[in-house]
Amino acid sequence: MSLITLVTREAPDFSAEAVMPDNSFGEITLSKLRGKYVMLLFYPLDFTFVCPSEIIAFDRRLNEIKSKNCEVIGVSVDSKYTHLAWKKTPLEDGGIGNIQYPLVQDLNRSIARAYGILYDESVALRGLFLVDPTGRIRHAVINDLPFGRSVDEAIRMLEAVQFYEAHGEVCPANWQSGQAGMKPTAEGVAEYLSQHA
Repeated sequence: MSLITLVTREAPDFSAEAVMPDNSFGEITLSKLRGKYVMLLFYPLDFTFVCPSEIIAFDRRLNEIKSKNCEVIGVSVDSKYTHLAWKKTPLEDGGIGNIQYPLVQDLNRSIARAYGILYDESVALRGLFLVDPTGRIRHAVINDLPFGRSVDEAIRMLEAVQFYEAHGEVCPANWQSGQAGMKPTAEGVAEYLSQHA
């Protein structure tokens, strides 16, 4: 069994039907979002337990994410009709409410398969892929089914990519927005380590 990473490569393109923020049905084509960052958020199934915690958590930070020229797109193997039903189900009854980013249907599992996260030919693992404005994947995290992802870490990585692109300095361990970067040289590493011993 081999694991081939998509990080640094062009994101596999797709066009698929989705339930949109206004609850209409529409089509999402990843490559049409060039010029923006995209957080592509795979999750196993609608009407489950860890999934709503993640979907709602990303929605609660959506304005912050969008302010950084980034879109969030959710993807699961459910149909657009199931996505819509889940949005229309109250939180107290296991729904997600009126989240404001699209949920893509992947009924034939081709999108999850293209991203290498189709589990047991049935559902997607919890994969998050950060796609840059040129269409290249810059960051990915994949969790097993029981473990939700960190919205804070997803935003930190978005900020790190944008910092690097703006300044040309790399982001050392535990880098946070507002901190200095590190020059990608031996001298830069030594200087950073001497200041952060």
